[in-house]
Amino acid sequence: MHVNSNSPLQNPPADYCPAGSDHWFKIPEGHDAGKTLFYYDYLTSETTAPEATVLFVHGNPESSYTYRKIRDGLNASGRPLRIVAMDHIGLGLSDQADFEMVDMHHAAHVLQLVRHLDLQNISLVVHDWGGPIGIGALIQEPERVANLLVMNTTVFPMPDEGYTYKNFPFPWLPWYLTPTLMPDAVWGGVAAAVVCHAHPQGTLAFTRTVAKWATKHARNNIDPDSPEYVFSQMLRSPANARSSKRNVRQTPFWGHGYRYEDKRHGTQDNHTFYARIQKNISEAWGPTGQNIPVCGYFGQWDACGKDSVIAQWQEALPQIREDSHVFADIGHFIEEYKGAEMAASIVKMHEQHW
Repeated sequence: MHVNSNSPLQNPPADYCPAGSDHWFKIPEGHDAGKTLFYYDYLTSETTAPEATVLFVHGNPESSYTYRKIRDGLNASGRPLRIVAMDHIGLGLSDQADFEMVDMHHAAHVLQLVRHLDLQNISLVVHDWGGPIGIGALIQEPERVANLLVMNTTVFPMPDEGYTYKNFPFPWLPWYLTPTLMPDAVWGGVAAAVVCHAHPQGTLAFTRTVAKWATKHARNNIDPDSPEYVFSQMLRSPANARSSKRNVRQTPFWGHGYRYEDKRHGTQDNHTFYARIQKNISEAWGPTGQNIPVCGYFGQWDACGKDSVIAQWQEALPQIREDSHVFADIGHFIEEYKGAEMAASIVKMHEQHW
């Protein structure tokens, strides 16, 4: 695959996306107008028209590649589907970031792409910051969404009790401080470690894992056919590393709103962005609105997987109670472990319309 962007990830693994499905979208407006956004768009059947569209929206420090196991499960299901997944600017194969971006900026790009492709009957699949990004985009045109699958994410104010990103994974090493502690030059190694290896573990094991992959990244010694290579290499540029770090810096304010100063664009504030989601999500997709099927997957070694976050989803979208899956022995990146099961859940939700 020829990479048509200035991403530092120029040689992705062969399974990054299905052959011939790679596309490049020029962002038409906003701070990133003119930048190139990578997405893949393909049909699981060459002979049967797609019955539905699955739209994957990833978080940070991730890319569309984080959904490869769910994608492969959907391929194996035999159902005719259209599958679309993008890489946010500064991540994956898309153009490098040139300012420190957060969820509201990426959401604007997602909505522009959805309108460009005129996606309808969408199964919206979101993880991590992909929750506020994907939901923040589609809540503006909620009729496009037929189903919703959420995994270790929230669009609500993060409850203070238990795990938060001020004390997780460890009180002495909270996630929100890692951008300050880790130089830009090794941030890709941190990404490789946490995305691929952050299963429940003790302090010593976790610090050894991060140190191992940070060192391998610094030495440019990661197998180019591995998932770790994807998540490390895409952050090799200082600009991408700093933009990714900004998402981590806002984790203490997840769902509450966050304000910061950007060198290029001045004050950035996503309070209104969150307020719109929280005001409209129940009315749009809950029992008094479209009453869409909603499924949840939650790894509980994580702030976004704790019971109080699940309760917020249940209050806003009560239908999620019928299809929630909770795992005490899995951490934040649950799609690395439950891809086949999530694919089956997506098919199950669509079957309610077939």
